[in-house]
Amino acid sequence: MTDRPAQRTPNRQLAALIAEAGFSNAGLARRVDQLGLEHGLDLRYDKTSVTRWLRGQQPRGTTPALIAEVFTRRLGRRLTAQDLGLDACAPVYAGLEFAATPEEAVDIVSGLWRKDSGSHAELRKIAFTPAGLVVPSRDWLIGKADDRVARDPVPRVPAQGRPAAARSRLEGVPAPARPRGQVERAPGHRVTGGDIAALRSVGELFRTLDDAYGGGHARQALVRYLEHECEPLLRGAYDEHTGRRLFAASADLTRLAGWTSYDIAAHGLAQRYFVQALRLAQAAGDRSYGSYVLVTMSRQAVYLGHGREAVQLARVAQQGVGSSAPPVVQALLHAAEARAHGVLGEVRACTGALVRAERALDAVRPGDEVPYWARFFDEAQLADEFGHCHRDLQQFRAAAQHAERSLQLRAPAYARSRLFCRIVLATARLGLGELDQACALAAEAAGQAAQMRSVRAVEYVRDFERRLEPYRDAAPVRGYREKVAAFG
Repeated sequence: MTDRPAQRTPNRQLAALIAEAGFSNAGLARRVDQLGLEHGLDLRYDKTSVTRWLRGQQPRGTTPALIAEVFTRRLGRRLTAQDLGLDACAPVYAGLEFAATPEEAVDIVSGLWRKDSGSHAELRKIAFTPAGLVVPSRDWLIGKADDRVARDPVPRVPAQGRPAAARSRLEGVPAPARPRGQVERAPGHRVTGGDIAALRSVGELFRTLDDAYGGGHARQALVRYLEHECEPLLRGAYDEHTGRRLFAASADLTRLAGWTSYDIAAHGLAQRYFVQALRLAQAAGDRSYGSYVLVTMSRQAVYLGHGREAVQLARVAQQGVGSSAPPVVQALLHAAEARAHGVLGEVRACTGALVRAERALDAVRPGDEVPYWARFFDEAQLADEFGHCHRDLQQFRAAAQHAERSLQLRAPAYARSRLFCRIVLATARLGLGELDQACALAAEAAGQAAQMRSVRAVEYVRDFERRLEPYRDAAPVRGYREKVAAFG
């Protein structure tokens, strides 16, 4: 990677920090290269590169932020590119950091909300980075709940007035104007139980919209709500108990923002939301919810074809909660692992995970306390998981049986999930040679996809159409294409 031409002034700030950290030039270069690999970047810096930086040359692209992160990890305090005498940048991996403190977590995630709520389309084009899954999941697994999340009633400093070191790592982003007529919370607002209940209610509302109409339907409204309502609460005043509940509700809304981003194929952005939701869940002291976030990340990895990473995320989630999680949560975690093994074609491992999921769900008893976020995982969802796994393993008869059962049990409100399952059933029918039924099922799903704002829904239909190619001249396929064209 070529850096910008050298400046005349030596970089004394960087030199002082290198001395404080005890790095050699080669050691610093090696750590920057290693951090780059964590985020999918092949940098190949060496000791000569560091010598050039010390002489005043400015590294390009994301490197200043990577160098700052290396020093942050070494010295145990947050440092920015400016603190090192380097030019600021908006790194493509910003948002993948697992913050050291709750305060830093709020700074990072609120910066993500602010940038996403504006007209910054480039944020939604950031690529998914498989290597970026390693550090957050590891830090969550070995970490513990923060000692203190209570916050004293101090006035909130506007984002543009905070010093550079306290801002989000997503730099240079102006905060969108507050909608006319909207009242901003007073500085030091005391967070109440009513505030948290409102966050929970809003989460249920957006979850319902997402299930029925797709992630693109109200995603932007959710992000603006996070910026204008959730951030002021996180920067308000609260005691320890209220703070834990507030971080838990914020984690849930942030995960949902990631989920809706994932549904519209903004995969890099979704990944960043998931990482920050994981960190907020840790601040809340909610280990079970953290495992759910990891399962969400695993599902995205499955969808994108990163089966090995998906298996690891599901296993980290299981290890993180151990045997203490409720049976329904255990079922959810094992099902996620099964889906990952299915994508990899690992029949034995997939079957074993499915059996564990089924046994765990069978252990649920009437009256058992089930976390609100896990209530969707019922017999219909488990049958759906079985259907997907058997489809991926090309066990089409079993896939059809389970998909049919899921459709019989699944409530109409889960419109997108039913669409996915219908495509799984259509694919199974196709695999069994039942072309007429396959095309009829897929045509119905395609009509539903046309009514949703969900890239995933469209991709499910397209995947089926790719499987139809060998039969493109058959009458049922021609009829299917005519129906789909009419939706257009």
